[in-house]
Amino acid sequence: MADGTSYVELATTRPETLLGDTAIAVNPDDERYKGLVGKKAIVPLIGREIPIIEDSYVEIEFGTGVVKITPAHDPNDFEVGLRHNLPIINVMDEKAVINENGGKYQGLKREDARKKIVEDLKQEGALIKVEPLKHNVGACYRCNEIIEPRVSKQWFVKMEPLAKPAIECVKNGDIRFIPSRFDKIYFNWLNNIKDWCISRQLWWGHRIPAYYCQECGNTMVSKDKITICDKCGSDNVEQDNDTLDTWFSSALWPFATLGWPRKTSDYEYFYPTDTLVTGYDIIFFWVVRMVFSALEHTGKAPFKNVLIHGLVRDSKGRKMSKSLGNGVDPLEIIDRYGTDALRFSLATGNSPGNDMRFSEEKVSASRNFANKIWNAARFIHMNIDEYDVKNEIPRELNIEDKWIISLLNDVTRDATENIEKFELGVAIQKLYDFVWDYFCDWYIELSKIRIQSDEIAAKNTRNVLVYVMDKMLKLLHPFMPFITEEIWQTLPHEGESIMVAEYPKFEDKNCYLDVETEFQGVIEVIKAIRNRRAEMNVAPSRKASVYIETRNPTFFEKNSLFIKKLACAKEVTVGKDFDIKDAVTIVTSNAKVFMPMDELVDKEAEIARLKKELEATQKKLDQDLAKLSNEGFLSRAPQNVIDGVRESAKALSDKVALLSASLGQKESAKKVDNHA
Repeated sequence: MADGTSYVELATTRPETLLGDTAIAVNPDDERYKGLVGKKAIVPLIGREIPIIEDSYVEIEFGTGVVKITPAHDPNDFEVGLRHNLPIINVMDEKAVINENGGKYQGLKREDARKKIVEDLKQEGALIKVEPLKHNVGACYRCNEIIEPRVSKQWFVKMEPLAKPAIECVKNGDIRFIPSRFDKIYFNWLNNIKDWCISRQLWWGHRIPAYYCQECGNTMVSKDKITICDKCGSDNVEQDNDTLDTWFSSALWPFATLGWPRKTSDYEYFYPTDTLVTGYDIIFFWVVRMVFSALEHTGKAPFKNVLIHGLVRDSKGRKMSKSLGNGVDPLEIIDRYGTDALRFSLATGNSPGNDMRFSEEKVSASRNFANKIWNAARFIHMNIDEYDVKNEIPRELNIEDKWIISLLNDVTRDATENIEKFELGVAIQKLYDFVWDYFCDWYIELSKIRIQSDEIAAKNTRNVLVYVMDKMLKLLHPFMPFITEEIWQTLPHEGESIMVAEYPKFEDKNCYLDVETEFQGVIEVIKAIRNRRAEMNVAPSRKASVYIETRNPTFFEKNSLFIKKLACAKEVTVGKDFDIKDAVTIVTSNAKVFMPMDELVDKEAEIARLKKELEATQKKLDQDLAKLSNEGFLSRAPQNVIDGVRESAKALSDKVALLSASLGQKESAKKVDNHA
């Protein structure tokens, strides 16, 4: 203390900043130091008298509850200094070397000055102790040099008058965030705004348009280059060497790219823009700055929507980083799977604002989807290249044609609505289901049957194949631009590129809805028959008679050819009150199907198969039971291994029981047949 009555004890991780201390601070509620507030203390080594002040910035429980204030070398101390009108003493130059304000330490590098000051404090008797401490220190991400806070003259943007209209334009709906929850980040940053430092000491960028007269010290700011001082007339004028903050320059993007401040045709047509797509991690860095910059410069909000996407994480949900080594080079993925596959996989399952996991399995699946489309196109070309085929709906349509056109209309409506709502993941799933499940797996298979029938039906089918593929490619184009363009160019079409072709529109008056529902019933029957045959391990080569009872016999009779071809049927009979003994029965939403068991199963072969499987299963069960009855195994094996064997034995025992029961039923049925 300056009066010599006592001393104040404090801690620091940067002893060299003692040279620039201009106050000591304590918390107003700290009873320990009430009697010291307002008095003077002496800085060791340099003898400067500094005041003891009280400020709520100081944490009572942290350290000794006393903080040295160095306004020139700590941003928090700088704020304290402004509140208490403290002197600002800069003791380092731009290379972190002690300057003329450092007294006898002038010329020492920061680290050297630190060591010297600690030694001198010890000799003076002012050093109590040194403790090792781990704490976060800012460092350059390129060279790892520790960042030294240092006061200097910088250019700032006054934010309060800019923040208010930026807040209002989101509140009144001129700009909306998707999802809406992200406007909280936006509002939080603007409601707690501070003036924005826009000076950056970088090698390149937009140079700050400020000029300084070297003769009289006059400062001039101008859009045009200044060579003569407007105050003293000197030509000794230099421009500020700092560049504008990167985000200051980036904030000009929505309008500067369109020719602003000139009223260009692009600016008049495209501004304001429609949708900004960005990540949630730069809402306050970029989005906010674009908004208030645009409002200030153009008087209009720069965009209507802000679509927030998540981050792409690795398959374990971790953020990709150099330290983890879990990053992915998109060019390598593209080389292996294709650009469209990568794009499609990233859009699949995507929902606004949520992070997504990247895995090569998803990209591989998307590549398979691209192959499916390519193969569908190859099939179409195999059947149209020698014919005069038009890209239009023919006048005469088969039932399956009406079905696929109706489904195409449905998916056009649904996908368009999802895209307009920014539900890209939902839209892409619906398109995937239509392309794979309906067009490729069903309509193309149905078309093979029709193309082999009479020429008129075949011609209509070819036209429908081209028409549906054309619309399907246009719907997929935003997600898979390359394969869709490539295939579209080979089909009958109008226009130079699919990029500028008209996007499919939903036809509100869909006259095929009834057919769609009815034909879906036929598809359901075919699926049900296929599934039951698969469950019974019936080979596709083994044909069986199919008997169908339904409320719509006429429709099923018209489509019996499809059921016969695609359900491996020997013949299809549509009627009612069938009396078929020992038949497999299948019930769907609009039909009841019977298949004679004898025609499905070779009983001798099935009995032989069951016996073989039962024998193999019993052998495995005996091996597990032998282990469980072996005392040596039970005493030496780990408990998890023993538990695994017990679980395996139980599962095998259950399977033996099921196989034995099935075998018993088959053998009983065989005896009945032989007796008959």
